[in-house]
Amino acid sequence: MSYTVALTGGIGSGKTTIANAFAARGVDIVDADVIARQVVEPGQPALEAIRERFGAAVIRPDGTLDRAALRQRIFSSAPEKAWLNALLHPLIHRETRRQLALTRSPWCLWVVPLLVENNLQHLADRVLVVDVDRETQLVRTMARDNISREQAEHILAAQASREARLAAADDIIDNDGAPEDVAARVALLDQRYRQLAGATDRD
Repeated sequence: MSYTVALTGGIGSGKTTIANAFAARGVDIVDADVIARQVVEPGQPALEAIRERFGAAVIRPDGTLDRAALRQRIFSSAPEKAWLNALLHPLIHRETRRQLALTRSPWCLWVVPLLVENNLQHLADRVLVVDVDRETQLVRTMARDNISREQAEHILAAQASREARLAAADDIIDNDGAPEDVAARVALLDQRYRQLAGATDRD
C-alpha cells in the first residue's frame, strides 16, 4: 500500500477539484464517497437491506437508491441513521482497504469527507484539509445541490466544525484563493508527499 494522505474538508470546500488536480499529476485516488455509492448499487446486498428497512419509497424506478429520499428519512431520526451507518460503514471500510492496497503511485490520496467526524485520522500517514470560509461553503452547496440556505446550514451544522478539521490537519489548502494559487499549492504538496513516501520506503 502506498504512503496515504487523507484529504478532507467541509461540504462545498472543493475536495473534488483538489483531488482531480492531484490525479492529473499521476496520484492514485481512493474516494470514500465513490465507494459509498458503489456499496449500494443495484444487486448489492446493502441496497436490499435498505429496501427492506425503508420500503420502496427510497428506491428509484430504475432500481437505484434515491439518496435524497433516504436522507430525508434518516435526517430527523437518530436510530435510523445509526442503523444505516452500522450497515454501510463496515462495507465502505472493507472496500476502502481493498482499493488502498491496490494503489501503485508513490503516494495515494484518500478522499474522506467525514474523516474527523468518524475519527479516522489515525488510518492515514498524513491529513490534508481543504479550507474555505463558511459563507463560501453555503453558497457553493446551495448552487450545487439546488437547496435552500436553511438546508445548507443544517448540513454544515451536522459536520465537524472548521476549527476541529483544522486542528486535525498536517497540511492545509486554502481553496478561497485564485485557481493558479491552488494549483501551485497542489504541486508543492505533491512534491513534498513524494519525498515523504520515499523516506518511508527507505526506513
